[in-house]
Amino acid sequence: MASVVLKEFYNKTVVSELTKARGYENIHQVPKLEKITLNSGFSAVLDKTSIKDIVEDLTKISGQKVVLTKATKSISNFKLREGMPIGVKVTLRGNQMWEFLYRFMAIALPNIRDFRGIPNRLDGTGNYSIGIKDHSIFPEISLENTNKTIGLDITIVTSATNDDEAKELLATLGMPFRVHSAEEEN
Repeated sequence: MASVVLKEFYNKTVVSELTKARGYENIHQVPKLEKITLNSGFSAVLDKTSIKDIVEDLTKISGQKVVLTKATKSISNFKLREGMPIGVKVTLRGNQMWEFLYRFMAIALPNIRDFRGIPNRLDGTGNYSIGIKDHSIFPEISLENTNKTIGLDITIVTSATNDDEAKELLATLGMPFRVHSAEEEN
């Protein structure tokens, strides 16, 4: 199973490499992945079949049931009423997280047209977020059955205390970060 492969790679290779590179004295100081969250918002005026399709697609991508997010306030300018569904979200932990990360890095990202790597900017606290414009890059999604493409926000939460540690963790795991031309010259 793919999740076992990436998890074993982390435990056997990444932990030892980061311990040597960063000079950690204890194995528990090595940053690790805590969770991956997937989020997708949609228009409040969508019909129920479209919402059902989005829920099914995100369930296929994540491998577990998603949660509908609902509006907490009514906003008349957006034709939004309290309790209307406005998005879906799912949090992955454990083996589901490792399996999704493997499929994301090895299969989904290379399916992006003219892919040259992903931006290497983190949020300042050791977490990485990326937005995907088209969910059909995942192999679980059949283009024949898809009526509408949806966007997807993916957040990878790590136990790293700063961006450098998190970037080194993700790069060692195999995350294809973009290399800028200024960095190539140095």
